[in-house]
Amino acid sequence: MEVEPRLLLVDLLREVLDLTGTHIGCDTSYCGACTVLLNGRSVKSCTIFAVQTDGGEIHTVEGLAREGNLHPVQQAFAECHGLQCGYCTPGFLMSTCQLLAGNPNPGDAAIRRALAGNTCRCTGYQNIFKAVRAAAAMMMSGDGRR
Repeated sequence: MEVEPRLLLVDLLREVLDLTGTHIGCDTSYCGACTVLLNGRSVKSCTIFAVQTDGGEIHTVEGLAREGNLHPVQQAFAECHGLQCGYCTPGFLMSTCQLLAGNPNPGDAAIRRALAGNTCRCTGYQNIFKAVRAAAAMMMSGDGRR
């Protein structure tokens, strides 16, 4: 598709493609609510122009669940109460997916590093970390969709 050169990826996703799972939380790239995967790497979509993604593969939170089944990361966040208001959740989910794709059994330090670019204003983070560990266990054991 053709886009205006100054259109941000987050605006393309939300306003043009109606993929509103990617949230705009701060307009300063601090919060991470707009995190998506670009070629398998998490990026804050409020910091990148849509034209910079030409030819790239973009994954948003909408692509996690398949055929009515939650992705193990989504399932773990729900079961472990890794969300409260849910506004930051898409960014945490996408960052977790990137982490587990490269490190299927991360330790606490690796989890903290991977999620450092995401901010939650509602939780104390402990259930988020618990959810990441649970998702890793589900995915390693084959319990879950992936």
